[in-house]
Formats: sequence, structure tokens, C-alpha cells
Amino acid sequence: MNMEWTSLVTVCDLVATFAFATVGARVAAAKGMDFGGIALIAAVSSLSGGTLRNLFLLKSPSWIINPWLLSSVGLAVIFTVLRGSSEPVGRFFLSLDTFGLAVATVSSTEFALRLHVNAVIATVLGLIGGVAGGLFRDVLAQVEPVLLHRETIATSCLSGAAVFVALNELQINRFIPVTIGGLVVVAVRELSIYFKWNLPRISPKN
Repeated sequence: MNMEWTSLVTVCDLVATFAFATVGARVAAAKGMDFGGIALIAAVSSLSGGTLRNLFLLKSPSWIINPWLLSSVGLAVIFTVLRGSSEPVGRFFLSLDTFGLAVATVSSTEFALRLHVNAVIATVLGLIGGVAGGLFRDVLAQVEPVLLHRETIATSCLSGAAVFVALNELQINRFIPVTIGGLVVVAVRELSIYFKWNLPRISPKN
């Protein structure tokens, strides 16, 4: 059972890495970057969240421990280059990004809990694992960071990580908190896109 679970987690990590890298590559292509820029943005988008999480926990970056993650980045770059499109990210790729957010959030939270950090820190690291890549992607691509102004991305990840941690305290089969935590991330993100939800803002004074 443990081997099956490890295999499932590995597959999900590869798919999530591909999702983040594809969105990053599309953002870079839309900004008119060359192949090197596309590859860099794809790598930063997909690997920096897990890398930052591991560094905070004094562990080697995940792409060093599991070099197969780099293959997902490479495939995303090749897919983007061969497709030859510089159109902005569409709805399908937003859904891919949402899946990546869910997997990155729950896997980061679980990784932290396996190292016996407290619930609050595990939740924060789940948030960091989910949002850091997209933030760095937007900063490097010189676009307004989605994280800071729309779609409640951080709220989605924070909600999913908190639910994961809460359910984990019940000492139930880990598949249940992982699944429900991931679904919470997807649900909050998708609803925020559909209904155009945002966190409150300070309105400028006249």
C-alpha cells in the first residue's frame, strides 16, 4: 500500500509540475520571450514553490531528490514551442494551473507534516508550495502578479492546507485529507474565477 501511495504521489507531482511549467511557458511565450526565456519561466513556475518549501525545512530541493521532475518541465517547453502559439493563457490552462495548485498545496503540507512541524507551520508551507512559483513567474515575466490582485489563489491554497491539517489530526487514512484538501483548493479557485471573487481592497480616496 505504501508503494502504491508513493507511486501515486510521484505521478501527481509530475503532472502538477507539467501543469505549472506549461502555464509558465505560455506566459513567457505571450510576452515574446525566446526559447531560453520560455524554459526559464517554465522551470521557475514549476519548481520554485517546492524548492522554497524544502529550503525552509532544511532539505534538498525536490528536483534534486527527484530529477524526473525536470522531464515534466522539458515536456512543457517542447509542447509550447511546437504549438507555436503566443496567445495568452486560456481557460483550459487555468484549469491545469488549478490542478497544479491543489497538488502542490497538499503535497507541501503533507511533506511538512511528515517532518513533524506544527499545524500552523505546515499550513503556511502548504501555501508557499502552492503560490510561490506563480508569483515568481509573474514577476520575472513583468506582468501584474495574479496572486496579489485576483482569483483568491492564496485563499484557495490556505483553505485547502488548513482543511488537510485539520483532517490529518483525526488520524484517518491519509487519502481522505489529501483528497478533500485538494478538492477545497480546486473548488475555491474555480468559484473565484467563475464569480470573479476577490479579497477586499482599499478604495482610493477622491
